Amino acid sequence: MNEPLQITHFIDGRFDASSAEWIELINPATGSSIGQVASGTSADVDRAVAAAARALPSWRAKSPTERGALLHRLADLIERDVELLAAAECRNSGKPITLAREVEVPRAAANFRFFAECASRFGFEERLENDQSESLVIREGAGIAGCISPWNLPLYLFTWKIAPALAAGCTVVSKPSEVTPVTAWMVGRLAIEAGVPPGVLNIVHGLGAVVGSAIVAHPNIPVLSFTGSTSVGESIARTTAPLFKRVALEMGGKNAAIVFADANLEAAADGVVQSAFRNQGQICLCTSRVVVERSIAPRFTSMLIERTASLRSGDPTSPSTQQGALVSSVHRDKVLLAIQCARDAGARVLCGGRAVPPESLPASCQGGYFVEPTILAGLPSHCKTNQNEIFGPVVSLLEFKDEPEAIEIANDSMYGLAASIWSSDAPRVDRVARALEVGIVWNNCWMVRDLRTPFGGTKRSGLGREGGDDALRHFTEPKSVTRSKA
Repeated sequence: MNEPLQITHFIDGRFDASSAEWIELINPATGSSIGQVASGTSADVDRAVAAAARALPSWRAKSPTERGALLHRLADLIERDVELLAAAECRNSGKPITLAREVEVPRAAANFRFFAECASRFGFEERLENDQSESLVIREGAGIAGCISPWNLPLYLFTWKIAPALAAGCTVVSKPSEVTPVTAWMVGRLAIEAGVPPGVLNIVHGLGAVVGSAIVAHPNIPVLSFTGSTSVGESIARTTAPLFKRVALEMGGKNAAIVFADANLEAAADGVVQSAFRNQGQICLCTSRVVVERSIAPRFTSMLIERTASLRSGDPTSPSTQQGALVSSVHRDKVLLAIQCARDAGARVLCGGRAVPPESLPASCQGGYFVEPTILAGLPSHCKTNQNEIFGPVVSLLEFKDEPEAIEIANDSMYGLAASIWSSDAPRVDRVARALEVGIVWNNCWMVRDLRTPFGGTKRSGLGREGGDDALRHFTEPKSVTRSKA
């Protein structure tokens, strides 16, 4: 995978041989080109939709077990190719290879396996009876599903979308990020090997404003799943509302970790650092606000600084690297600008706060897009730093005096995706969890997932839910057939 790449569309079971325009692909850890990806058009989307429409009747007619067998085969192939996929993810996105190898690629395989099994138990047909009638409720694949996935967890979130759509009986027209398309392209190759019928899975590469917009507005795509920025989600909502499409939007977050004085502080500090800086903070679930009880704030802050300062930035291909590169020079500059804006607003930079000095990096990485893990303090809850999503290795510390104030600070956000509560008081955890205006709450942990649970947020973090039966319901259309007993 070290040769220059030429990433092409995957439509109707075949890869395109050429494209009119191309987008350069950059290795974020080195700043050097690794190849190019096709820059698709609305005509490419039309071709993909036509292929998906041809494949839909036979795919929808297959039993959940038959569809599941192909998803299990895809999972087998991902597990076989874990090293190739991890290396490609590392090279394309700049993340540590250990994260890709140990978490993200295995989770991609798990996504296929989970939804294959979930579909086998899902109520595609349900019989209901009362004194007056007998009813059969039928759920069928809703049609062609548009699946748009982001750049931060390319393989992980690509499979998180296409797996339930395929399991539900939909055919798929998908668009991975044009910044990190390599592993989605590799899944297309695996789909051929697995025997996925032509047209069932289609992958169109290109810019969101072109390919993504064409998928969103296409009259023959009735159901959509999108993960990305809130601004793009707003645009999708405006476009699809008059078209009456079914839409799931998973968008931004400004997630709080609430640390009470009765917490196991060592475990809390470890957990908060992991939740703040995994994947360089480029996960929608990452902690960006650390809300600490005032009585322990000095001690806990020292613990966070010590742990954060010890994180090793460097070559993502090295097993010892804990912090890789940000995904692009544009995103690096955006994060550094956010840190400077925090300084201008009066923030104290307790740790980090700048680009990683090139001289501290290996020679091969001195042109890469590295930012130091950063801890800020001294800003009020309502300031831009504590309200706007930064999506990088930056956290802000805020203090609270009691439980009501902790809840008030955590809820002081236009977002409502996730939160973590660090406390040994079980009744308190229950009270606070119920009071938080978020879709996901962790207690004394972070990113522990049961794929059966609903995934998604409130407020400007999203619309609808993914995960388990919620995902299969999203991608199916119910029909009731009722017979009178009279």
